[in-house]
Amino acid sequence: MLYQSAGSGYTLLMKIALVHDFLVRYGGAERVLKVLSEMYPEAPIYTLMFDRASMASYFAPERIITSSMQKWARWPGRLYRFFFSKMPRAIEEFDFSGFDVVLSSSQSYAHGVLTPVATKHISYCHSPTRYLWDYTHQYISDHEYRGLKGFFVRKKIQQVREWDYLASDRPDLYIANSANVQRRIAKYYGKESDVIYPPVDVDRFEVSRESEDYFLIVSQLSPYKRVDLAVQLFNKLGKRLVIVGAGPQEAYLRGIAGPTVEILGMKSDEEVATYMKYCRAVIFPGEDDFGIVPVEAMACGKPVLALASGGALETVVPGVTGELFREPTVDGLEAGLAKLLLNMTVYRPKRIREHAEKFSRSVFERKVKMFIRELS
Repeated sequence: MLYQSAGSGYTLLMKIALVHDFLVRYGGAERVLKVLSEMYPEAPIYTLMFDRASMASYFAPERIITSSMQKWARWPGRLYRFFFSKMPRAIEEFDFSGFDVVLSSSQSYAHGVLTPVATKHISYCHSPTRYLWDYTHQYISDHEYRGLKGFFVRKKIQQVREWDYLASDRPDLYIANSANVQRRIAKYYGKESDVIYPPVDVDRFEVSRESEDYFLIVSQLSPYKRVDLAVQLFNKLGKRLVIVGAGPQEAYLRGIAGPTVEILGMKSDEEVATYMKYCRAVIFPGEDDFGIVPVEAMACGKPVLALASGGALETVVPGVTGELFREPTVDGLEAGLAKLLLNMTVYRPKRIREHAEKFSRSVFERKVKMFIRELS
């Protein structure tokens, strides 16, 4: 747990702990934690709950320290989400006495841990909790909370929002995963932050000048990802669309998918890399705080068509690495696709790949280590 940090003429040994909200599925935030855990291999990982069946291949169980929420980790259908009002108290259970640095990877509760005065807490913020702030009304609508249930949920959200705002004072420093999130941290928490983009393993992808006649989406299949827009458009155009991913909207999307739309479910990282290597372009129809998938596509030299919102504004360069569309509608996506197809001869795979390398793992590691060294 001791890490050497070289300063100006001296060496400091630091004891570091890592904190993450949940370890129940492997997504973008968990990929960031995986890199942090490899940078600091002796650091224990504190989390509200750990699903050994799905996560033990990524994180060694002996490193994991869970909260009292762990008893709900195996409930079917992720029913533990309905106990969100109990999670603030659970994240405060952990004792960080004796640690010099706590590095939290937070998109909901991890930034709210309690640390001693002498312990420096750095929060790598993937986003201020969306369902508490700018996504509240959409969250309630998507889950169809109405009547008495809706009243109860709104009340609980208000209580947790108040805790979240107070807990935002606990980290000593914030790192935002994008300028987009940096603005949200300033708006909802009133805090300054430095931007360090998430690590994208660009070395896992190969540049390809070849392509087969299909477009690709790699995404969690949730309403806010707006995959339904792409399904409707490709049904209309009769063009081939391959979708990799799973989620609560999967059954609905399969129900509306026409003969040219394939929904493959979850695939391994290796299979995803192959699909990206040979696609014509990657479609990214929803807003994300950063969005690793567009950068992975660019690491293959493939152009990206993305909604002009969120992290895509920082990763997609129109006319160089792909195109942006303005309106989150079928018509808006169609206009963007028409522009992308018009410019297909303009995009240069090598140049696209060079842009992706700005978001590489090595850049992330160097900046995080520098950040901790300056703090110490």
